[in-house]
Amino acid sequence: MKKAFRSYAIMTAGCVIYGLAFDWFFASNLVAMGGVTGLAQVIHAVAPALSVGVLSFLINVPLFIAGWKFIGFRLLATSLFCMVVCSAAIDGIALFVTFPVMDPMLSALCGGALMGVGIGMVFSQGATTGGTDIVARLLKLKMPWLPMGKLILLPDAFVLTLAAIVFGQVEAALYGLVSMVVCARLMDRVLYGMDASKVAYIISDQWRTIADELLLQDRGVTILQGEGAYTGDGKRILLIAFRQQEIVTVKQIVHQADPTAFLIVCDAHDVLGEGFGEYKKEEI
Repeated sequence: MKKAFRSYAIMTAGCVIYGLAFDWFFASNLVAMGGVTGLAQVIHAVAPALSVGVLSFLINVPLFIAGWKFIGFRLLATSLFCMVVCSAAIDGIALFVTFPVMDPMLSALCGGALMGVGIGMVFSQGATTGGTDIVARLLKLKMPWLPMGKLILLPDAFVLTLAAIVFGQVEAALYGLVSMVVCARLMDRVLYGMDASKVAYIISDQWRTIADELLLQDRGVTILQGEGAYTGDGKRILLIAFRQQEIVTVKQIVHQADPTAFLIVCDAHDVLGEGFGEYKKEEI
């Protein structure tokens, strides 16, 4: 129950951030956005009697029905919860707060960043905000190697084109494209970068000393066989995975044991195994 409460609390916070980003930066500045919310924004411009929140809910219904078979009930249930909260947040915030108009480029950048954080929080709990997010999840089944941020850009491009036609302003769609790119980057950062890991390759004649010191720090070390291309001498290469906050310790150990050691540090994510994450079938 505690885990479920925490998950729904994160999803709720993400949905509120999403609604705040839309009302503050998109709606008040006529910056187009992708997804079902963007499509609802376009319809609202044509038929103002219907609010963006209500339109988002109505458009999402057939998408949820279509995605049930492939996505499963749990994701559908949590996504339905997020869709309702997002729609309520959009209409609720707009009802009580009127945001001032600002520079469209500033609104596109800030709005995209804030919305990316909100959507990333929702996605991190295995849910979606509905709409094209569901389409992206379906595409993820066919192209699991692509990050969610890039997959969402595909259906959103169509909505932006439609917005440019309805608003009669290409600039609105171009600002929306800027916000989409920023949103995708921040979303992937929240999803894949919050638990940033590193991988290091260490080449040194003092490999045994370095390996022993790293083992004392409860770090697993793998010894690889290598050979110098110029000298032909055999080399032992240490391979180690560690978290971002441990990078200083690793560098200190290597330098103290061998100041001339060759150290290569690379970014890594989706590190699975003891001390790191574990495989989850529904993970995005």
